[in-house]
Amino acid sequence: MILVDLNQVMISNLMVQIGGKKDVEIDENIFRHMILSSLKGARKKFGGTYGELVICCDDRNFWRRQRFHPYKASRKKQRQQSNVDWSALFTILNMVREEIDTHFPYKVVRIESAEADDVIGTLCQATVNPEHFKQKYNIDIGYIEKDPVLILSGDKDFIQLHRYPNINQYDPVQKKRIKNNNPERYLIEHIAKGDRGDGVPNFISPDTVFIDGGRQKPLRAKYLSKLDGNIDQIEQSFLDEEEKRGWLRNRMLIDLDFIPDNIRQAILREFDKPEKGRDKMFNYFVKHKLKHLMENISEF
Repeated sequence: MILVDLNQVMISNLMVQIGGKKDVEIDENIFRHMILSSLKGARKKFGGTYGELVICCDDRNFWRRQRFHPYKASRKKQRQQSNVDWSALFTILNMVREEIDTHFPYKVVRIESAEADDVIGTLCQATVNPEHFKQKYNIDIGYIEKDPVLILSGDKDFIQLHRYPNINQYDPVQKKRIKNNNPERYLIEHIAKGDRGDGVPNFISPDTVFIDGGRQKPLRAKYLSKLDGNIDQIEQSFLDEEEKRGWLRNRMLIDLDFIPDNIRQAILREFDKPEKGRDKMFNYFVKHKLKHLMENISEF
């Protein structure tokens, strides 16, 4: 199965295309064509090895933001300062996502309060241990056991999933595989360093350091070298209470093992819905005058 991180893939593609242009107007037809062409290209290139596409989507009101208010808090300000009409962009993106869900045979998984990361993390882990997921969530997903998986995204947050032997990742914008020789260590350092882009400080800094405009406490290499061994035992080894709290805060936000059970269950139930047919695609291509794509309709 090919897990498409829809927002990340499409927005990254768009940013490459518009470059440094100012006052960019988002054309609905061009954007639709771009999204569908990307999906067609991914299926043609990788479908023979990995199977069908699964469209993994972000919802609003992320559970991470509910638990940690600064999570991605700076994104809105950054978008207000950019040259892109983000409101129009997301309106078109959501519209095309609904069109794909209605007219195409692909599974589209969007769950209330979840991000695409949650969908991708849950489905990857389910392929590794489907029996555990079946028993815990009472959902029969044994049919995906040991399926090879390709994550279609340039997001390095997914490197932590590379520890599973059947999980691969490809960046469709840079057109290259993403690999890491030690995904376990990568996850430990990611938790320790945090993620400025997502508003997550390093684990020895206060929750609101980015919102307050302050500076993080320096996390030096010597400090990182002490974070060694089993990830589940690090907070028990030498961390004081404040460091332990920061570590657990960051692990909850970054480690995909910490996706809440209700989110996982909803993802698996949505994924387990019956397959859809391909009979609605032709009329959809005609309606939106997608002549060039319709010539290769069998590749969708």
